Amino acid sequence: MTTLLVFIVVVLLAIAVWQLTKIFDLTQIGANVNDTQVANDNDNKVNGYLMFAFLIFIYITTIWCVIYYGHFPLLSDSASEHGPLVDNLMIISLVLIFFVQTITQALLHYFAYKYHGKKGQKALYFADNNKLEVIWSSIPAVVLAGLILYGLYAWNDIMFVDKQQEQDSIVIELYAQQFKWEARYSGKDNVLGKANVRYIEGVNNLGVDLADPNAQDDFTSQELHIPKGKRIVFKMRSQDVLHSAYMPHFRAQMNCVPGMVTSFSFTPTMTTAEMRERPAMVEKVANINAIRAEKSKALTAKGEAALDPYTFDYLLLCNKICGTSHYNMQMKIVVDTPEEYKKWLADKQTIVSAYAASKAADEPKEIIAPISVDSTKTTNTDAVVAITTK
Repeated sequence: MTTLLVFIVVVLLAIAVWQLTKIFDLTQIGANVNDTQVANDNDNKVNGYLMFAFLIFIYITTIWCVIYYGHFPLLSDSASEHGPLVDNLMIISLVLIFFVQTITQALLHYFAYKYHGKKGQKALYFADNNKLEVIWSSIPAVVLAGLILYGLYAWNDIMFVDKQQEQDSIVIELYAQQFKWEARYSGKDNVLGKANVRYIEGVNNLGVDLADPNAQDDFTSQELHIPKGKRIVFKMRSQDVLHSAYMPHFRAQMNCVPGMVTSFSFTPTMTTAEMRERPAMVEKVANINAIRAEKSKALTAKGEAALDPYTFDYLLLCNKICGTSHYNMQMKIVVDTPEEYKKWLADKQTIVSAYAASKAADEPKEIIAPISVDSTKTTNTDAVVAITTK
């Protein structure tokens, strides 16, 4: 009902404004009004002032955003070794863009104000000026070349993993499917077994080749655990459509493409517990819980359950629009200390043993059931009959 009333008020207000403009037009009949649709000196002057006013509005808005939103930990919460390198590249790019935007927008709006059209005034026109063209072409070229070279250096430093580094790493497969993630660990041999969608059957939902010797110690997990200070090499596959494995706090992202294996690696530098204790994260969690507490009051007033308090966790997200539940395709990441990680590994069941147990559960079972018999015709010993059932 409130929405309908607001809509009616807005419509009536629009009609009132329309009627006022018609009245204003009637009052201008006979007055000295420029109705030729050609801008005169006064129109140009007004437009010049408006351009200059818009420039001031841009910078006031920018300053306000920096003051009120600049404290968010957008570029200070990386939890991987290569994270600061990515953040530095982002900061340099933002500073350069801000600097160039400030100068070019200031010149654009100031010149529109200062050199607005006047009767009898002609614009200064350069048919050709090699010096100016060299200046405004070479400066962006040099700046962009520097950014590109720095970006290539960062890319090579992040993506290049030699054989020795991979041998000393933990190899984990991230398997994407609508709309969930599953992690497959390479086990003690640190080599993932072969896999193919054609092998998907029962509990072997990742299509692991169970006959491959390297697959004998592989195991899966619905929660991604990784140890701090150890390089992790991720091998990524997709079962159905294009997904994108995105781990924002680790500055890691790589597409998961059906029919091929992609790779990304990083070294975690901060456990989940350590990230939770960072002042910026403590403040962020407190703000979120304050909002959730307010919403919980409204929910409990309606007789509904209150929202649970928010606790920070690293997350693996999908950064491709992969379907209707794309927004909810996420997996919890836990960064452990080396000791905690070893303890977590202790009781993991391999895919091979899980598959064997599943098959055994489906095999025919022999059930021994006692049967009562006539004591006059048999001895006192109870008879048993083996009944085979499926």
